[in-house]
Amino acid sequence: MTGGLTGLGSSLLEVADRVWPVLLFLALIQVVADLCDEAGLFDVGAHLAARVAGGSRLLLFGLFVVLATACTWVLSIDTTAVLLAPIGLALAQELRLSPLPFAFAAIWLANAASLLLPVSNLTNLLAQERLDLHPLDFLALTWAPQLAVLAVVVLVLLLRHRAALRGRYDVPRGLPVVDRPLVLLAAAVVALIGPAVVVGTPPWLTALVAAAVLVAGFVVRRPAVVAPRRLLALLPWSVVALAVVLFAVTDVVVDVGAPVLTAALGQGSSPGSVAQLAGVTTLTANVVNNLPAYLVVEPFAGSTDRLVTALVAVNVGPVVLAWGSLGNLLWLRSCRRRGLPISMVRFGLEGLLVAPAAVAAGVLAVWLL
Repeated sequence: MTGGLTGLGSSLLEVADRVWPVLLFLALIQVVADLCDEAGLFDVGAHLAARVAGGSRLLLFGLFVVLATACTWVLSIDTTAVLLAPIGLALAQELRLSPLPFAFAAIWLANAASLLLPVSNLTNLLAQERLDLHPLDFLALTWAPQLAVLAVVVLVLLLRHRAALRGRYDVPRGLPVVDRPLVLLAAAVVALIGPAVVVGTPPWLTALVAAAVLVAGFVVRRPAVVAPRRLLALLPWSVVALAVVLFAVTDVVVDVGAPVLTAALGQGSSPGSVAQLAGVTTLTANVVNNLPAYLVVEPFAGSTDRLVTALVAVNVGPVVLAWGSLGNLLWLRSCRRRGLPISMVRFGLEGLLVAPAAVAAGVLAVWLL
């Protein structure tokens, strides 16, 4: 008994040693995103897109898609779901447009665009650590499936909302009133995060420096925003706690359920085995949430291509059941608070339009390109 407890404790310590950089990045990047939102960066970006589009609904939607994709790549999935989605809804209301294309673009791209960089999703950071890859090597593995997935998601969005995207809107005359130096600082910080990670800076260190620069800017311009108590409140304590529990529980599940998991996920690189891996992983990600699903599947994925296949499934697939990713739940809450109630049934039916095709496109790109 003592030996079992000792072994469990040692296993949990190994997990903790592996995941602390991931959890630190999660906490710090949320502070970065919240401070960028407080500076008005996202609001200004959305209104600039409205002016650049010149009254074309379709062009405005295209620019919003680009903004959501870039936001996900650099600031992670939850930033797009939690901060950019409400801005898209507010912009649609201000311009008297249907909010649905912007709402579903935000949540689908929050999930689907989270493949490209290690910082785009916590699962990516875990996969990068597992494969011991330089960020450029990670990018070399993920750019093809990322582009394939995005092509499918954007096509489905355009077809699904084609009626709402026809016509024109009245171009807003001005931009929101913001503190311009803070907006410019936030824009510079966000623009540098991606390159910093790609050249090899540890993601947690990149996020730490970004947060420190933004805090310094707010100390000079709006010190009340970064008062210690308020700054601590920006940290996603509940999310970090949930992640810690999930890491611990899934480590035990992997040890206990190894034979069953090996059979369920298949082996090798035959088309049937790859399809089995992608299908089971997508289903698992929807049922139990994408982060524990990745942690369960990772030890049994095998080759690098199979691990990237699993990554496509856990990142892109969980848009059918609302609890498939934390971003989904936060997005639903934001939509309801802004007068756009979307039921879980509606969410799931819409997700079925895109998830199977997007996952299939990403997996094919992994193995064929």
